[in-house]
Amino acid sequence: MEKEHEIKTVVPALRFPEFREMEGWRHNIVNNLTSVITAPKKITSQEYLNTGYYPIIDQSQNYICGWTNDESAVITEASLSQPLIIFGDHTCILKKVTFPFAQGADGIKILKTKECINGFFLYQILLANPVTQEEYKRHYSILKEKTIYYPIINSGEQQKIADCLSSLDDLIEATNRKIEVLKEHKKGLMQRLFPKEGKNVPELRFPEFQETKGWAKKQIIDLGEVITGNTPSKKEGKYWNGDFAWITAQDFKGKYINDSILKLTRFGKNKARVIPQNSVLVTCIASIGLNAINKIECSTNQQINTICCNRKYHYEYVYYLITYNVKRLKQLAGQTAVPIITKKNFEEFEVYTVENYDEQQKIADCLSSLDELIEATSQKVEILKEHKKGLMQQLFPKI
Repeated sequence: MEKEHEIKTVVPALRFPEFREMEGWRHNIVNNLTSVITAPKKITSQEYLNTGYYPIIDQSQNYICGWTNDESAVITEASLSQPLIIFGDHTCILKKVTFPFAQGADGIKILKTKECINGFFLYQILLANPVTQEEYKRHYSILKEKTIYYPIINSGEQQKIADCLSSLDDLIEATNRKIEVLKEHKKGLMQRLFPKEGKNVPELRFPEFQETKGWAKKQIIDLGEVITGNTPSKKEGKYWNGDFAWITAQDFKGKYINDSILKLTRFGKNKARVIPQNSVLVTCIASIGLNAINKIECSTNQQINTICCNRKYHYEYVYYLITYNVKRLKQLAGQTAVPIITKKNFEEFEVYTVENYDEQQKIADCLSSLDELIEATSQKVEILKEHKKGLMQQLFPKI
C-alpha cells in the first residue's frame, strides 16, 4: 500500500553515467513548476515596426512578427539566464526566449520556471510530450495540468540533458541556415544564368559558350508539345484505385515526381492523356507555377499543362527555365477569383532561351548539382530530427 505523502519516482531508459546511482525522478504539473508572466502591455499590429530595438513575439511560426522601440512594453525577465517559454494562445507552438521582448497582438502565454526546474530542460521535455491540436481546444488549461517528471535541480542532471538536446537543436538550426544560404545562392545564380527582364543574353555564360550564338525569344510551344490533363469520371469505379499514376497539385513535393496519391486502372488510363516520363509539369489553375519533372509515365488532371520536350530542348533545362519565369507566368493568370492560364496562353508564353543543347545541359547540370546538395542537406536535417526524437524517448521516462 502506498504510504501517505510518499513521492513517486521513475527513471528514464538512458541516464548519463554520473547520475545512474542517483534517486529516481519526481513529478509535478506544469502549473506548479511555472508562473505566468503578464506583459506590461500588448503591441497592436498597427504599431509593429520593420526594425527596432526589441522584437515583438506572437504565436506565428517564426514567432518574431515585428519590432518596437517602446521600452514600457518590454518584458525584461527574458534577459535572465533561464529562458521564458512561449506557448501559442491558439496553436501548439512552443518557443524559448532568452532576450528582452514585447508581446504582440496575437495572444501567447509566457511561462517562467520556478527554482526547482531548469527552463531549458522544461522546454525540451514539453517538446517531447507536446500538447496536440485536439487537446488544445481547451487552450492553456490542458498544458498547465500536464505532468512533468524531472530529476532534482541541484544534481545537474536537468542541465546535462538540456545541454545535450540543445546542442542538437543548434546543429539542426545551423544546418537549416545552410539550406537557406544554398537556396539564396541558387536563386542568385539563376538570375545570372538566365537573361534578366529586358535583356536577350544572360549576365553569366560558361567560357566555352561565350563566343556562340546568343539567346532567342521562343514560345512554350517551341519547346515541345503541350498536353493538358483531364479527369476520368469519378463515378466509374473501374477507372480508379489501380497502379497508374494520376498527378495533381498535391503530388508536387519537389523537383521530381515518382508517385501519386491517386491512381488509375488500365481502364482509367485509357480515358486519360498519357504523359511520357521526363516531361515538365506546370500547374496552371489555382496554384499557378508549381512545376516538376515526372520520372514515371503518368497522366494528370486538368489543372496541369505538361511540356513534352522535343529533341532540341533538354527537359532539366526547361524545368529551370520555367522556374526562372514563374513570376511572369503568374502575372499571365491575372487577378481572378480562381487564377487560370489557358492552354493557348500557356503555349504562347514567351521566354528567352539558349538554343545550343550542350549549353542547356551545362546550365541544367550546374543547377541540378545545387539542388542535390540542398536535398542532401535537407535529408541531414531530417536524420538529426529523428536522432533527437529517439534520444528524447530514452532520456525522458515513458509514462
